[in-house]
Amino acid sequence: MLKTIREKLQSELETPREQRPFGTGWISGTLGLAAAIAGLTFVVALKFPDVFSTPELQRITFSSWFRFVIFFFLISAFLLAALSMILRERKTLGVATLAVTLLATLLGGLHIAPPAGQTAGLFLGLDFFIVNVIFLGFIFIPLERLFPHRPEQTVFRTEWREDLFYYLISSMMVQILTFLTLAPSHAILGHTDFGSLRSAIGSQPFALQVIEIMILTDFAQYWLHRAFHRIPALWKFHAVHHSAQSMDWIAGARMHFLEVITLRAVTATPMFVLGFTEAALQTYILIVYVYSSVLHSNLHVEPKWLSKVLATPRFHHWHHGIEREAIDVNFSIHFPLFDRLFGTHHMPEDRWPEGYGIQGHPVPKGYLKQMLYPFKRP
Repeated sequence: MLKTIREKLQSELETPREQRPFGTGWISGTLGLAAAIAGLTFVVALKFPDVFSTPELQRITFSSWFRFVIFFFLISAFLLAALSMILRERKTLGVATLAVTLLATLLGGLHIAPPAGQTAGLFLGLDFFIVNVIFLGFIFIPLERLFPHRPEQTVFRTEWREDLFYYLISSMMVQILTFLTLAPSHAILGHTDFGSLRSAIGSQPFALQVIEIMILTDFAQYWLHRAFHRIPALWKFHAVHHSAQSMDWIAGARMHFLEVITLRAVTATPMFVLGFTEAALQTYILIVYVYSSVLHSNLHVEPKWLSKVLATPRFHHWHHGIEREAIDVNFSIHFPLFDRLFGTHHMPEDRWPEGYGIQGHPVPKGYLKQMLYPFKRP
């Protein structure tokens, strides 16, 4: 029964654009379901903070005014569900939205009392996941509708569920990922004294520090990225990322867990060891967090002067292209300069790749199969 409900809901969400014109209740049903899921997620994080709440977000989610945010999501979900059920012949979206809203209410809704203080210990970042999706989705979904590279591509495009699940896992495991990312830095600083160097770097102007971090991390990531393409054992991990056959703001989340740890550790170690200030580090983290979505996005906004200085969606889309000319090119994440210097730059005039992925599509479908793929013998 659950499988049937899931299949009906998936079919509704993936309804072709020409079959859901404005006024058919699809938009209200989809927005209502998103609001209901957001409300339910926050309710679960409040009800079980020791398990599903991120300590850094608790000052916000545990505050009294945040109840109004949850109320907004749940009441919006209810009203949108009602509108969808009035307008739409098929009631799947409306019924699913009402069910999720009811579940959030039964779990306590707005009446859950927050704990006296912040929780500590092991946790899964469920609230971190929904905040990320709301923040980035609010930015990129409208932009990709207004300025699309591929106008025919919808929000619920091919493999959207897989990529959203990758996003869920990386957000839920944020504590483990952060610990493993910072472990090399802590080990180095625990055995080596960089006092004078750290002091000199930390005393620089804020803007200069941010630029230096971007250059330094991009240089390190360029060579690591290139190694993931050139060394067969590493390529099998990176192939998971390249298996995406559609590009949009959420496609960048598709990465093997071990590659995420390696990539973050290699780029984070010089940042933390060299003594950049907390403000500069946090600013860079926010920049790269949004910038990754920009590079993978389905956006066709790209001034030519900008593409000479910074990596753009078309620049990175060529890195993901399925054509032969797109193999092993455009490894930089911020500055195409490194690709120009080391002979891997590829930007055909006014052309985009015809498709994305890997020739033959050798990587299997599904999260678990893709996690095991690098360990399987040819």
